[in-house]
Amino acid sequence: MLFDSSTRSELAKSFGVTLVVILTIMLTSTLIRTLGQAAGGNVAPQDVVLLMGYATIAHLATMLILSLFIAVVITLSRFYRESEMTIWFASGIPLSRFVRPVLRMAWPVLLGVIVLELLVWPWGNQNSAELRDRYQKRGDLSRVAPGQFQTSRDGSRVFFIERDGDNAATGRNVFILSNQHERESVTTSARGHLEMEGDDRYLVLDHGQRNETQMKSGEKSLARFEQYKVMTDTQVLANANQLPPKAMATLDLLRLPTPKNQGELAWRLGMILGGFNMALLGVGLSASNPRRASNWNLLFALLAFIVYFNLINLSQSWVGNGRVSLGRGLLVVHGSALFLALAVIWLRDNANRFCLRRRTVKEAAA
Repeated sequence: MLFDSSTRSELAKSFGVTLVVILTIMLTSTLIRTLGQAAGGNVAPQDVVLLMGYATIAHLATMLILSLFIAVVITLSRFYRESEMTIWFASGIPLSRFVRPVLRMAWPVLLGVIVLELLVWPWGNQNSAELRDRYQKRGDLSRVAPGQFQTSRDGSRVFFIERDGDNAATGRNVFILSNQHERESVTTSARGHLEMEGDDRYLVLDHGQRNETQMKSGEKSLARFEQYKVMTDTQVLANANQLPPKAMATLDLLRLPTPKNQGELAWRLGMILGGFNMALLGVGLSASNPRRASNWNLLFALLAFIVYFNLINLSQSWVGNGRVSLGRGLLVVHGSALFLALAVIWLRDNANRFCLRRRTVKEAAA
């Protein structure tokens, strides 16, 4: 039918343009944020592009929902502004009839949101967390750039190491300044290498000396050694499998129904339901008066999206804190949104009928 095909075509064009704009803004902001984290030493500089890709993929579902919502509002608002809606209404097509072409255009997008939220979202967060964790838990020796002083992860030691060739596990001319338990010590060594004992990593120094000073008494001591071990990281691999709920697979969240995991499920399912509700809500919020030059309905629509998105976050917090159950949280937020979307469409369809009935009653009374 001409009505369905033309409406879907216009919606698809608006969706494509909107997605490109939003994706460009997202990539720019993500790049700036990731570069800032790399400059601050929170992520590895060589992982900037990879982390940016994971962040973009993880938030792609939100961008798809927003693009779909804006496309519906802009397209139908243009129909009102150019009086195309007047023609369709005069032909006996109500506003509720637009729900079918909107959903037929939106179902691939909603299917993509389902895949992204249930599968890609935890995968991207897991890989991003592993990259950050691997960089944060790298050994103190690997933190040090050749010929530069560098502070250890806990801030208690300062290192100066010259790398021994291309081997990152060995170094020469080692200098360590340590300040622990009111003791300040300076350790120097000709060579050093890394060793693993269980989950702990040690820096083993060969042929050096250690000068130690008691901060309170001022007592000093000097010791020479043939071999000396310094612990650089404790339990390096102990927390490798302890992932946050947002990085856990959906099936794992279902197997472990803790409040935090239920809150993450509320977010993932909420985004899926939210995409469907926002498509319906966009149909009702697109109505505008063609005689008005301003287009306030788009502003109200964006405000409605922000409020709804914050309600999804709020429901995640409620479920995660154990205040409400998962089913109740989804029903209250998304059931109310669905009822509101259908009510707005119904009111738009019956507004003229109510006005005509009221006018007829007034004329009869007069």
